[in-house]
Amino acid sequence: MADTIKLVAAVMLVAAGVAGYYALGEAALILRVLAIAAGFAAGAAVAALSDRGREFIAFAREAVVETKKVVWPTRKETMQTTAAVFGFVVVMGVFLWMTDKTLEWMLYDLVLGWKK
Repeated sequence: MADTIKLVAAVMLVAAGVAGYYALGEAALILRVLAIAAGFAAGAAVAALSDRGREFIAFAREAVVETKKVVWPTRKETMQTTAAVFGFVVVMGVFLWMTDKTLEWMLYDLVLGWKK
């Protein structure tokens, strides 16, 4: 029950930040943006105190650790893979164009007799 109250309070803080943005309609843009930022920051702080918030923070930290374990491709590998993809796209484009023209010739010229 306490977690639900914390999450509702977090949502209300974010809503208050958005409401502050509109309430400060005549004020400088920086103040309006700060109102939204303060609402989001306060909402995130309250949400982080809940069990779900702590679970999310732990998940995010584990995701960062897993991302650091990834072996990213080198520039040469990236260029080779990109060239292979472009080459495949060109070959498939030519193949589909030839198939289309062959079917067009068979249907219009041979079957229907609609010569151009």
